[in-house]
Amino acid sequence: MVSPASRSDERASGRLYLQFRLGADRYALDVREIAEVLPLARFKQVPEAPAWVAGLFVHRGELLPVLDLSQIACGHPAPRLTSTRLVLVDYRTGGVGAPRRLGLILEHASHTLRRDPAAFRDYGLARGEARYLGPVLEDEQGLLQRVCIDDLLPESVRALLLQAAEEPPR
Repeated sequence: MVSPASRSDERASGRLYLQFRLGADRYALDVREIAEVLPLARFKQVPEAPAWVAGLFVHRGELLPVLDLSQIACGHPAPRLTSTRLVLVDYRTGGVGAPRRLGLILEHASHTLRRDPAAFRDYGLARGEARYLGPVLEDEQGLLQRVCIDDLLPESVRALLLQAAEEPPR
């Protein structure tokens, strides 16, 4: 539980976010939603998987699905640049239940920044399937939009991941 004093300290100093890009636009992930940031790696391909599944990755003995957020959001894969990272996150369906570790490919994910969470504002448009797109803030570089990991995956993707997690090995 966060104390009132901690909340006021956070507002004064700001919360830490990992900044990344989808195309030309800037986005931010709260670092509290991130387990680890790694360099981009090679992944085991999954034949006939949807395009947004970059593959499988073994990390410390755990087999993780890796999703390409650029493919999910924009319909094209993230460019393979030195600033493109594999970001490990703990995803909870709707913010509840046991977490499922996922790998996300994020482009230009090499900077952090501190911002007051209250500075992000709702922009008044329906998000449709992109429920993960949170409020925005304007700073000296333009608009920055927050992404919520727990709302990241559309229902169809969640169903596939949960089904795969529950199936016994053959």
